[in-house]
Amino acid sequence: MSKPQGKKPRIAFQGELGANSDEACRTHFPDHEPLACATFEEAFEAVKSRAAELAMIPVENSIAGRVADVHHLLPSSGLYIVGERFKPIRFQLMANPGVRLEDVKVAVSMPIALAQCRKSLRKLGVKLAQASDTAGAAKELAEHPDPHRAAVSPRLAAEIYGLDILLEDIEDEHNNTTRFIVMAREAAHPPRGSASVTAFVFRVRNLPAALYKALGGFATNGVNMTKLESYMEGGRFTATMFYAEVDGRPDDAHLARALEELSFFSERFELLGVFEADPLRKELHNGG
Repeated sequence: MSKPQGKKPRIAFQGELGANSDEACRTHFPDHEPLACATFEEAFEAVKSRAAELAMIPVENSIAGRVADVHHLLPSSGLYIVGERFKPIRFQLMANPGVRLEDVKVAVSMPIALAQCRKSLRKLGVKLAQASDTAGAAKELAEHPDPHRAAVSPRLAAEIYGLDILLEDIEDEHNNTTRFIVMAREAAHPPRGSASVTAFVFRVRNLPAALYKALGGFATNGVNMTKLESYMEGGRFTATMFYAEVDGRPDDAHLARALEELSFFSERFELLGVFEADPLRKELHNGG
């Protein structure tokens, strides 16, 4: 489906309207219309089919770690990583209009959100109930009012679904941050001189110490590897893929040499994107 003429370009995300991903889309791409998708695959397909120009995908959280299922979807998405954005995560406890805090007996949200608000919810003495999406919990409460239930959701969800915020910023850690990547149909070309990041996946050859040898070129060429994560491919323990990010661009001489050495010891190598580093990256990595 192509983008209608005269309409704002769209940016796809996984979740309901009002989710953290939706907030990230509106904050970083205010000239784009957010497009809610049920799954990550549907968000990717929206870009591939030209129903959207971009996709905003969460990949990791500073408290909860890696977002499940994302990394193994990236190589098959047919898209490129063209940017990264960091978003502070704030959760609000919200309920139907007129409900008082002392009336709430159950807090509803997705498990990862409940886990990030565990201490605050324990102090309230409420039971926990799981939902598939933070904003989905707010939407469900709006559609089926319950004076004894509250949703743990982003502030935007309260605005969209007409709920009252009973408690603000109930996350246990106020440095809670999610990193998003921006996906597009065409590869990006960061300007020369900018702080750039190269992302790729690889699977090493079946040789003794292959991983050690494959990564040796980054050390000898002075390339800073900021991320290296492994994941199983196709449910097989013997098919380990690695997702990596390094500072620099593939056409930088030192990185080109390192990638050449990596490719020699790998049976599969795929470049996922080259993008400009978010200014917050250095600050967050230094504990800011």
